[in-house]
Amino acid sequence: GWIPEEIGYLDKLEYLILEHNSFNGSIPSKLLNISSMKHLELEYNNFSGTIPSNARYSLPNLEKIHFDHNNFVGNIPKNIFNSSKLIEFQFSVNAFSGTLPNIAFEDLRYLKYLALSRNHISSNLPRSIGNITVDHFWADSCGIYGNIPLEFGNMSNLIAFSLNGNNIDGPIPSTFKDLQKLQAFDLSENGLIGSFIEELCEIERSNGLNSTIPFSFWSLKDIIEVDFSSNAFIGNLPLEIGNLRAIVLLDLSGNHISSNIPTTIGSLKTLQNLALADNKLNGSIPTSLGDMVSLISLDLSQNMLTGVIPKSLESLLYLQSINLSYNRLQGEIPDGGPFKNFTAQSFTHNEALCGNSRLHVPQCVKQVKKTSRAKKLLLKCIVPVVVSTVLVVALIILLKQKKRKRNANNLERGLSSFGVARRISYYELVQATNGFSESNLLGRGGFGSVYQGKLPDGEMVAVKVIDLQSEEKSRSFDAECNAMRNLRHRNLVKIISSCSNNLDFKSLVMEFMSNGSLEKWLYSNNHCLNFLQRLNIMIDVASALEYLHHGSSIPVVHCDLKPANVLLDENMVARVSDFGIAKLMDEGQSKTHTQTLATIGYLAPEYGSKGIVSIKGDVYSYGIMLMEIFTRRKPTDDMFVAELSLKTWIRDSMPNSIMEVLDSNLFQENGGKTNDILTHMSSIFGLALNCCEYSPEARLNMADVTASLIKIKTLVLGANGV
Repeated sequence: GWIPEEIGYLDKLEYLILEHNSFNGSIPSKLLNISSMKHLELEYNNFSGTIPSNARYSLPNLEKIHFDHNNFVGNIPKNIFNSSKLIEFQFSVNAFSGTLPNIAFEDLRYLKYLALSRNHISSNLPRSIGNITVDHFWADSCGIYGNIPLEFGNMSNLIAFSLNGNNIDGPIPSTFKDLQKLQAFDLSENGLIGSFIEELCEIERSNGLNSTIPFSFWSLKDIIEVDFSSNAFIGNLPLEIGNLRAIVLLDLSGNHISSNIPTTIGSLKTLQNLALADNKLNGSIPTSLGDMVSLISLDLSQNMLTGVIPKSLESLLYLQSINLSYNRLQGEIPDGGPFKNFTAQSFTHNEALCGNSRLHVPQCVKQVKKTSRAKKLLLKCIVPVVVSTVLVVALIILLKQKKRKRNANNLERGLSSFGVARRISYYELVQATNGFSESNLLGRGGFGSVYQGKLPDGEMVAVKVIDLQSEEKSRSFDAECNAMRNLRHRNLVKIISSCSNNLDFKSLVMEFMSNGSLEKWLYSNNHCLNFLQRLNIMIDVASALEYLHHGSSIPVVHCDLKPANVLLDENMVARVSDFGIAKLMDEGQSKTHTQTLATIGYLAPEYGSKGIVSIKGDVYSYGIMLMEIFTRRKPTDDMFVAELSLKTWIRDSMPNSIMEVLDSNLFQENGGKTNDILTHMSSIFGLALNCCEYSPEARLNMADVTASLIKIKTLVLGANGV
């Protein structure tokens, strides 16, 4: 339906929130003359038409205006900015045209959010934009052209902004160094030229930057991802590259870097993806690359590297892909470790490589020298001496064996932090769990039991023992090991080790979560989560799913997301667990399984009816969980019968009856202040419903979900003065 003209007679109206509905038609002009109006939120509808530009708007108290994700056309009226109390202005994803209105930004001293992305605004950025006070500014894919004005550096409150997908040219202004609060920006897919600014430590790809990477960059010890690919950077890779101790991805491909690969690169123990392809690198491949124990992907193709391929690379247990083609390498291609799985494409167009015939290279010729009589006589004399020496050394080793055992546990824990699995025997697990006693039992599930344990070094662990009564459950163990082995994220439960005793015993040793499961906290009378704790937990879960779906080398589908599989550590940080039925999407974006494996109530429709598994199924389960955590109602609750489900219950409550579905404990924890919560719950439930769309294609992706919840959290903290 549409908004009736008569709504303009509600002269005391302060809040009009109609977001996430199917309203259509145009906006009544009288709506923009309600002087008491504070929040006008109409996003995610089908409104169309123009916003009357000749109206004399009278909105002196307006704080929020959200018209994004509709079908509005025409110019953005200048008069709409006359509200001096304006905090949020969101007009993204419409069909507005024309130019940016010439307004006095300095009068909007409270404005924090300005969103204009995905409209048809064909103009340059006015110099007056430097007077704006916003801390978030988005204008992606708007057709903006010209240079970024120097006055941009005056936006001292700016935390994040994005101008990607426009026609901006010229250099990045040197005044960017004055944006001291800036945390993130995106200028990708423009026509920027010029050199890299020394003061900035991150820059987006797909531009034409052509200077050296500043030396100060290599001191960023906590940076996680760096992608400088497809630019024109020159210079050398310094020894200081080894300072990037937390880095996971380093992509410098498609530049003009000319130097040896420094041996200090082996210090990057956390690095998973290294791409130095299409540069002018020379010299040999350092053997220290074998120390990069987390490496999954290595691309050194299209350079001028010489020498042999180091045998040390055989020790990279997690290496899944390597590309050394188009270099000047020679000698034998290693054939151990991960090299057993690589194909000829990884080594083509080199100078003189040899090795296994399956790699389409000639076999290596090994010269056998004849042993002279003198050498044979020498060996007869030397062997007894060597044997005696070995015996003496063996005695010394036996004497020091106890001392080595004392240090073994500390060494294994150190290796574990580098991604190398610790070795824990079945006997150690029996001791740690008191013989898998009932007093150590944490819980039982469909695939086995979980016990609390204490290792000899004092570390508390959770031991998941797989029930091997069926072949299916045995396969579950292999699936979980395979899924979790290469996954490392702060919001995933860490696998410390696995233990397999032939076919009789299989277990996973995981870090112990002292606060138990989210299900326990939701439904126990002894625990209660406040609003911010619940929001933080769902942000943590969203971050974990975003990593599984988009951050790992192979997308992983969890398949069984529910509160029982979300654990809480001592700081109430959420960790997603239980990958017993996880699926690796290495052959496409979806798979079909004839057997239903997930939990009823959290199943996506396509999974329950057709057995289709995809990352969108996890998004659906997440949406159900997001509704459940704020209502304290399971999707299998007895109240949900016939046509009534958790999803329809929430949908029918919006926007006027949200209070009736919320967990009453939220209001008790908040001192009975309902407005503080209701202001944000409409957005949260709207997000959850978008996750639970019937069509998988219509559901959000987890990156957008995470960003939306973080934005809501920012608003919550801002409203509370935190």
